[in-house]
Amino acid sequence: MGAVLVWALTTPFDRNGLVLHLYSSFWAQLYFYVNPLWHLEVEGREHLPWKGPAVLVSNHESLGDILVLFGLYRPYKWVSKAANFKLPLIGWNMRLNRYVPLVRGDKESIGRMMDQCEMWLARGVPVLMFPEGTRSADGQLKPFKDGAFSLALKMKCPIIPIVLTGTAKTLPKHGLVLETSAHCHVQVMPPVDPSGFGEVAALREHVRDLIAAEKARLETAA
Repeated sequence: MGAVLVWALTTPFDRNGLVLHLYSSFWAQLYFYVNPLWHLEVEGREHLPWKGPAVLVSNHESLGDILVLFGLYRPYKWVSKAANFKLPLIGWNMRLNRYVPLVRGDKESIGRMMDQCEMWLARGVPVLMFPEGTRSADGQLKPFKDGAFSLALKMKCPIIPIVLTGTAKTLPKHGLVLETSAHCHVQVMPPVDPSGFGEVAALREHVRDLIAAEKARLETAA
């Protein structure tokens, strides 16, 4: 009901839904605010824009990644599997926020997703994608798909790598219950200018290498 109220009050003057997204970010962060055993640290938030297009890409270990990344408290539109939009409450909120649905493996759905992402980027709204395509079952970084990097090259906007650690302990891929404790870390890395890369594959592998190296550094230091 809170999201519906925010949506109704702000839609006339907030065409990109920034206020509703920030409200949803606070809503998601309540899991951390009320649970003393869950801790979240965000570093590098200054690399994220308040205005202007960017493609945010993050590794993906758990459903808990969603809660954690809302803690960025910056504007963006999620790209999320279409099934999530059918969930009670959460799915309704995603629809109100005009996040971008995707049916994995469906070419028509992928095409619509790319069109919607291009629309948001053209309006100066970042999009956030998981380039692995699905959650990692063992925490190891999976191969990246091309979509996010194709968007950045076509729209001439920066890629911002984001590294998550500790989120697999909130709700693993095949887990059924929330873990009682978690220490989650978000590291936002400096933007990558795609103009220096001649093809999607080179940009994709460069960003994957950056995320893999930073993930290894954080896990070693933990």
